[in-house]
Amino acid sequence: MGAPRAPGQARRALALAGMLALGLCGSAGAQNVVSTTAEMAAYAGADRTDKLVAGAKKEGVVTLYTSANLDDMGVVAAAFEKKYDVKVRLWRGSSETLVQRSVVEARGNRFDADVFETGGAAMESLHREKLLQEIKSPVLAELDPMALQPHREWTGTRYNVFVGAYNTRLVRKDELPKDYAGFADPKWKGKLGIEADDSDWFGGLIDHLGEERGLKLFRDIVATNGVSVRKGHTLLANLITSGEVPLALTAYAYRAIQLKNSGAPVDWFTVPPTIARLEGIGVARRAAHPNAAILFYDFMLSDAQVLLNARDYFPMSRKVKPLVELPPLTFLDPARILDNNQKWSKYYRETFISRAR
Repeated sequence: MGAPRAPGQARRALALAGMLALGLCGSAGAQNVVSTTAEMAAYAGADRTDKLVAGAKKEGVVTLYTSANLDDMGVVAAAFEKKYDVKVRLWRGSSETLVQRSVVEARGNRFDADVFETGGAAMESLHREKLLQEIKSPVLAELDPMALQPHREWTGTRYNVFVGAYNTRLVRKDELPKDYAGFADPKWKGKLGIEADDSDWFGGLIDHLGEERGLKLFRDIVATNGVSVRKGHTLLANLITSGEVPLALTAYAYRAIQLKNSGAPVDWFTVPPTIARLEGIGVARRAAHPNAAILFYDFMLSDAQVLLNARDYFPMSRKVKPLVELPPLTFLDPARILDNNQKWSKYYRETFISRAR
């Protein structure tokens, strides 16, 4: 397949895809690792877990590239280390940076990452770059079918839900709009915020509303009331708490729930359609620590589902019931996000970024 269309450096890095096939197959050592990873990934014997644990203990470490909040992923890593006595080495970056780094490293025949855990579109990018290995795990039967991708090279671990979030000292619950058209009311002037890179949310939304109608609606909202554009959902959530951004249109539900439960003056709400996006995990095709990588993959889809739920994430395991009830969700298709990235990013820039106050 062709490289995914992505902005800036990501696009340039992903354009190297055509060179990867030559670069990745150059050494006998790499070929041996591929064989080991593939063999363990396909193994289905009754002693599968025992073999993985024994191999992981010999390897001693697993390297995880993630875009998740380090506090939350740190809890998961600590639980894995306690259970298996295998060290988790974490590297964190944005989804875009994670893809860039992984592709550039692979081109240089360097394979530091054993496991990737990030947004669905980024995982799909890694699949298209042939950096992932399908894992035939018995744990997959416990997951919501939504978690399973047609190619099976990465799997949904959880999902992020886009919600509105607001400072309860500055915005009353009874004045919240029931639909997005309500934000065109001039009473919202100077009160609205949005995250700088949520073009996938916007693409899914205008797909649902109708492209022409959706674009006009949000351009009218921004023209009437302005919008504060902030980079990073964590920063945006903190600015809601401080009151600098009274209401954000694209907060992550889990973070708004965490803040509310901690006593911060923050609450959240949904406006239909409620957009959700998969976060996923995949094992590197050339993992340096294949046993530990597959063991961590299984752990994320089993034991860690309870841990993620306890931290207000929405898990993919059918055995774990989310702590918060949600309205019907509209899930973004990761492959479609990639295929429409250029168009949706253009719409997002023109609607929000170039008009930001």
